[in-house]
Amino acid sequence: MRTFAVTSILLPLLASFIPQADATALTTAVAANQRLCFHADADKKGEKIGFYFAVQSGGSFDIDFEVTAPDGKVVLEGKREKQGDYIFTANAVGEYTFCFENDMSTLTEKLVDFDIMVESEPRREAPLKPGQISDKTNALEESIYRLKNQLTGIQRTQKYFHTRENRGMSLVQDTVNRMFWYAVLETSAIIGMAIFQVYVVQMFFTSTGR
Repeated sequence: MRTFAVTSILLPLLASFIPQADATALTTAVAANQRLCFHADADKKGEKIGFYFAVQSGGSFDIDFEVTAPDGKVVLEGKREKQGDYIFTANAVGEYTFCFENDMSTLTEKLVDFDIMVESEPRREAPLKPGQISDKTNALEESIYRLKNQLTGIQRTQKYFHTRENRGMSLVQDTVNRMFWYAVLETSAIIGMAIFQVYVVQMFFTSTGR
């Protein structure tokens, strides 16, 4: 009974220690010469905003990106980046804009996988009876954050291999398409050459008969 009572006290406290996060994971296609933007709201200053993206297919697997604050100030930007994983602090309350731009391509569409996460860490409140369960709380809290970091690492590793797999499949598909059109061109050339040879031989015998 005593263990159940301690657990019933610790669980609500630990729930308050776990950061609250709003995440958006999407895959979008950015057409040639297109600028595509997405938005995320920061409700208060000091919130952590995570931004991850990876180009899955298209061209050289690169794209331009830009992140702007509510006041229009550029927070992050990059040119011809294949992928990125960033975390920054929201210094202003409001709407943050995340844009992808495919200006370097005139025909090729880019497929981009990205994740936007807004994380807020609530203020930790002291236990009702200081010193009574603080040691157990700290130990469990450290375990939770350790597990959270390990899960984050596993998630990033999965994203990395997912990106590598998609890029490999895109390269294979592109190679297959090139081989197909090369075979079509080669076959057309052989047929054209055969028709030309038949025509030359026919003209030769026709001229000789005369």
